[in-house]
Amino acid sequence: MHLPLQLLAIILAFIYHEHEAIAAYVPPYTSVVAQVNKHIDASKPLYSVQIMTSYVGNEQYNHANFLIDIDAPFIWHDCIVQWNIYPGSCPNNALCMSPVSCEEYQCTDVRNFYSYKNPSCAPETNGSTLPGWGFCTCPVNVVNPVTGSCSQALLNYDEFTMYTSDGRHAGVDAFNIYYGAYPNAACAPSSSFASFPTNVSGVMAFSSSPYAMPAYLYQPLKKKLSFCFPSKPSAPGVLFFGTGPYYLLPQSNVDVRSYLTYTPLLKLQDSFGYFISVVSIVIKKRSINVPANTTTKLSTIEPYTTLRTDIYNGVVSRFSKVTKRIPPAKPIAPFGLCYNTVTTGLKVPDIDFSLPDGKKWSVSTANSIKQVTNEVACLAFVDGGSMSEPAIMIGTFQFEDNFLEFDLENSTFGFSSSLLRKQTSCANFNFTLTSGR
Repeated sequence: MHLPLQLLAIILAFIYHEHEAIAAYVPPYTSVVAQVNKHIDASKPLYSVQIMTSYVGNEQYNHANFLIDIDAPFIWHDCIVQWNIYPGSCPNNALCMSPVSCEEYQCTDVRNFYSYKNPSCAPETNGSTLPGWGFCTCPVNVVNPVTGSCSQALLNYDEFTMYTSDGRHAGVDAFNIYYGAYPNAACAPSSSFASFPTNVSGVMAFSSSPYAMPAYLYQPLKKKLSFCFPSKPSAPGVLFFGTGPYYLLPQSNVDVRSYLTYTPLLKLQDSFGYFISVVSIVIKKRSINVPANTTTKLSTIEPYTTLRTDIYNGVVSRFSKVTKRIPPAKPIAPFGLCYNTVTTGLKVPDIDFSLPDGKKWSVSTANSIKQVTNEVACLAFVDGGSMSEPAIMIGTFQFEDNFLEFDLENSTFGFSSSLLRKQTSCANFNFTLTSGR
């Protein structure tokens, strides 16, 4: 009788130590990483993230570019739903995904709670069946972030792959190069992306929705999403998801997190986007009043910071006074205050977003002045109208060469202000694979 008990004790001890070893395992990567590209060939500047979409063999993946949208409820892209996917069944140059049935909970969940909210969208109804498949498909509404138009796509079971990172490189070693995520996304026809920049064929949702990409990036990653948008199309910026550290050349021993200041992220009802509180806007020690309880939204789709008219007028009035020595120029839409830069360089005071607890996000010349033509530069803030809601929306021009961290577990937003003042930029991450592949 004693031998079985001893054997059982040995087995239980082995299982305990195995679980203990798994719990103690620390992976060689701290985050996943992807390139961020700037596009200037659409109706407005836009930014995409490059993610691997399908394995093609010999350790090679197809890559696709997706618009970065921190407001979208779920991912959608150029693909085909096909219930019976087998080698050779997918059309050439197409990406095929398995459909979600209208009878599955994900379909009801997305439609009822996580669908795009837009008055131009038609009611979502059960779709037809696929050839040879006995279930109806799940059409869901999607809103084009470039045109604002609504159309429908089919919900699917998707798969994306990203590089792991130790904060210094892409890829960690031969066994930890790749990280897979398996979200529910939606397939839209190729025609849906005609208004998108060239070679951009999808929308990657990075919002707080449970169907956005962050919800599918599991352990050991911590839920911290970081962007560093490049200022030029010629060199990529970087996106991280994970704890860090984050390093940008040439400062190979400086963790970018040391530059960050933090403020709370706010949650608004009926929105999956990210919001902060701006108490006032300060230009050369003079505050422009921002009414109490004013909401400030962060946007990766709108190119320039948009202000409600009363706030905008205060900013332009003050900025005009502190730059009165710079020759004015006729405004060029959508901007209302412009300068002649033919005979003089442009150096203007910072615009500070004052935040709770005395903190501030400084917007330097590189992020406040847009060179529109060879002769004219403009204040890159836009009048949103007297009824603009939210009253302040910070756009992507103000994000460029700033390191931004969204801590989704602790609901905080970290920002560096301009990295150019730290002698680096968002284009300085080393994307060399450490595995040598």
